[in-house]
Amino acid sequence: MGIFNFLKNEFIDIIDWVDESNELIIWKFPRHDNEIKMNAKLTVRESQQAVFLNEGTIADVYQPGMYTLSTQNMPILTSLKGWKYGFDSPFKADVYFINTRQFIDQKWGTKNAITIEDPRFGFIELRAFGTFAYKVIDGGKFLKEVAGTGTYYTTEEINGQLRSLMVSKFTASIGSGNLTIEKFAGNIEELSREVQLKLNQDFAEYGLEITKFLVENVSMPDKIKEEIFEYSRLNKIDMQKLTQFKAAQSIETAAANPNMSGMGVGMGVGMGMGNVISNAMLNSTPVQNTATPPPIPVQISYFVVINGQQAGPFEIEALKNLVSTNQLTRETLVWTNSMANWTAAGAVTELSNLFVNTPPPLPNV
Repeated sequence: MGIFNFLKNEFIDIIDWVDESNELIIWKFPRHDNEIKMNAKLTVRESQQAVFLNEGTIADVYQPGMYTLSTQNMPILTSLKGWKYGFDSPFKADVYFINTRQFIDQKWGTKNAITIEDPRFGFIELRAFGTFAYKVIDGGKFLKEVAGTGTYYTTEEINGQLRSLMVSKFTASIGSGNLTIEKFAGNIEELSREVQLKLNQDFAEYGLEITKFLVENVSMPDKIKEEIFEYSRLNKIDMQKLTQFKAAQSIETAAANPNMSGMGVGMGVGMGMGNVISNAMLNSTPVQNTATPPPIPVQISYFVVINGQQAGPFEIEALKNLVSTNQLTRETLVWTNSMANWTAAGAVTELSNLFVNTPPPLPNV
C-alpha cells in the first residue's frame, strides 16, 4: 500500500499511500521503529489526509499535496519535540492516512422501538430505517474520537460504530427536535432534512460530515397512524361541512336499515339523502327534512394565551371559569380554526357575552 525507498547514501524516505482496496478508511504507514528521515517526501493524494502523531498525541495534519518534511511545515511536531533551532536526525512519529472520499449507501435502522411523546396522541412507539452517506472532514478528530490507533480500519469496522452513533443521535434528535408526529407519518423528506441537520451538528465533533441522510420508512401501530391521518384531515376541512356530511351518512345508514319503522320512511329518507350530500359539499343550505332532526351543533373551542404561553383548547364553559379567575380578560389573545390570526377576546363576537358581568380594566393612572 505504501511506497518507501532507501536511496544509497541518501537520507530520504518517500511516504505515501495508494489505496487499491476501496475498503480502507484509515491506514498506518509502516516504518521500522517509526523512524522518519528529516526532508522525507510526503505525498497526500486527493481524497486523503495525513495525520502525524507524537507519542499518541495528534500533531500535524496534511491536506492533499506534496511536502518535504522540515521543521517549517511540521510546526506542532516541532513544538512537541522541542526542535527550537532545527533538527536533521531521524525522528519517531506515527503517520496515518485518512480516506476522505464519500462512503455512500450505508444502512441504518433502529433495533428497538423509539418512544416519543406527542401532546395530542400521548406516548407513541416508532421504528425507522434508511440509508446515509458520510465522509471524514477532520482526520485528526476522527482518529482521536472514533478510530483509535490501530494499524488500519475498514469501512465495515467503522460503519458498525457509526450506525450505533447514527441511531443514538437520530433518537435524541427526534426526541428534542419538536418534530410533529405528522412528519413521521407522512412527510419523510422533510423529516430526513431536519434530522440530517441535527446529526451534522453532533457529528462535527467526530470529524465527520453526513452528506446524505434518508429515512426510508417509519413504522408505528396502525391504530395510531389512522388517528393521525384522521386528525390531519379534520384539521384541514370546514367543520360545518363535515357535520353535514356525517349527517348525510347517518341518513344513508338509516335508509338502508330494514328494521326502520315503515318502508316508506326509509324510502323517503333515502331520496332526500342525495340532496343533503350535494348541498353539504357545495356549501349550500341543506335540504330541510321534517323527518330528520338537525345536526347537533358543534362546540367551538379556543386556544388562549396565558402567561405568555399557548393553552387549550377550551370550550365555552371552561372559558367562563378562566374569566372568573381573571385568566381570561377582554385583552387576552385567543384563536380558533375559523380565525386567521390571534385576536383579543373582547373583539370576538362569540365571546363578548363572557365579559358582560366583569368590570373593564383599570385606566392607566
